[in-house]
Amino acid sequence: MKGIITKSILLFFLGLSIVSCSKDDDVDYSLQSKFDIFEVQADNKTVLMKGEIKSSTLGDFKHMLEGHPNIKIIKMVEVPGSNDDETNFKVGKLLREKGINTHIVDKGMIASGGVDFFLAGVKRTKEGTVKLGVHSWSDGDGKQAIDFPESSSEHRPNIQYYEDLGYSKEWSKDFYFFTIKAAKAEDVHWMTKEEIEKYKMFTE
Repeated sequence: MKGIITKSILLFFLGLSIVSCSKDDDVDYSLQSKFDIFEVQADNKTVLMKGEIKSSTLGDFKHMLEGHPNIKIIKMVEVPGSNDDETNFKVGKLLREKGINTHIVDKGMIASGGVDFFLAGVKRTKEGTVKLGVHSWSDGDGKQAIDFPESSSEHRPNIQYYEDLGYSKEWSKDFYFFTIKAAKAEDVHWMTKEEIEKYKMFTE
């Protein structure tokens, strides 16, 4: 009797799981234009991006591409950073794989992880006056990136991300160490015109 009850309970929860999955699979994302920090525009090719990149952003990005496969450009309005670098790197690499461009709107601002996301664009452009902010990262235990020697493996994920996007090993290393030395984790360094040109932040 106990075995029959246990089996019934398992079948009940399995049924709920199947129903739940079916409902998710049935979602028509082409009918949706807002995906948290992303908002697809009427042309179905342009996306406005505003907000912090977080753990759920990868799923939102994938759902957006599923419903709107013809997206060509992400226009960044205000992206102050990311609270999940691993997710940010995954989203950035997917963006590059899809051949999508990035653009900063007039008076737009991107910083920290927002800059990393922007760099994933195949073509990277801007209009008017924009701000790009960089700084060091913190491990949450009081240690910052600059507290680790340059040979430390702690630096590798960030450098590898740039290389995965197609940047040279030299550029990836130089830009990364520039960012972590530019300002402490609690501060932000706004890149100068000379720095922006030096690191070729824009492709045109």
